[in-house]
Amino acid sequence: MSAATGPTEPVGPAEPTEPTGPTGPAEPAGRGGGRRPAGPPGGPGGSMAWAGYAGAVLAFVFGLVSFYWAAGGTLGLDTLGGTIQEMAGAREPGFLAVVWLTGALKVAGAVFSLALVRPWGRIVPRPLTLLAGWGGSALLTLYGALQVGSLALVATGAVTPDDPVEWKPLLWRLFCWDLSFLVWGVLLFLATRHYVKNTPRSPERAAEK
Repeated sequence: MSAATGPTEPVGPAEPTEPTGPTGPAEPAGRGGGRRPAGPPGGPGGSMAWAGYAGAVLAFVFGLVSFYWAAGGTLGLDTLGGTIQEMAGAREPGFLAVVWLTGALKVAGAVFSLALVRPWGRIVPRPLTLLAGWGGSALLTLYGALQVGSLALVATGAVTPDDPVEWKPLLWRLFCWDLSFLVWGVLLFLATRHYVKNTPRSPERAAEK
């Protein structure tokens, strides 16, 4: 004789489970390997922004030096040597005008270096900015490299000039004045690359971001 079976308890409804897989809640972009949009110039999206700031400081400082000499300052004139030192000491009006203009161009270059890595730099049309950035970096780098290279040949004795070597101006030009153009050209190149990577080519691409 089989034992009687008691009443079975009703099975309750299954507890809802959190959906997983493709139907689960979307994870915020950036947490799970999602792609982050590139940040604005000077923001976290660009690692070359420092080049724009460094180039601006370099250009501004050397612009102030030009203004100092144009205004009549004499400190450091003996580091120029040759004809430049003579014309600066004689205070020739034409030469002083060139020095004032050189200082103004350096300060303008400092502002442009900042414009490449700051959001307000986008007010300038992109083609003009790229023309100035790539062109300026090429000219500065080429000029600086030629000057530093020729001075290095004299300093090492590989080339012997006809006139006696003025060592103080030569070393100052080799390691400071002319070298600054080469360094500024490289910094401007890096800042322009930062600008290219962090600015869209057209308003449509800006909207996609």
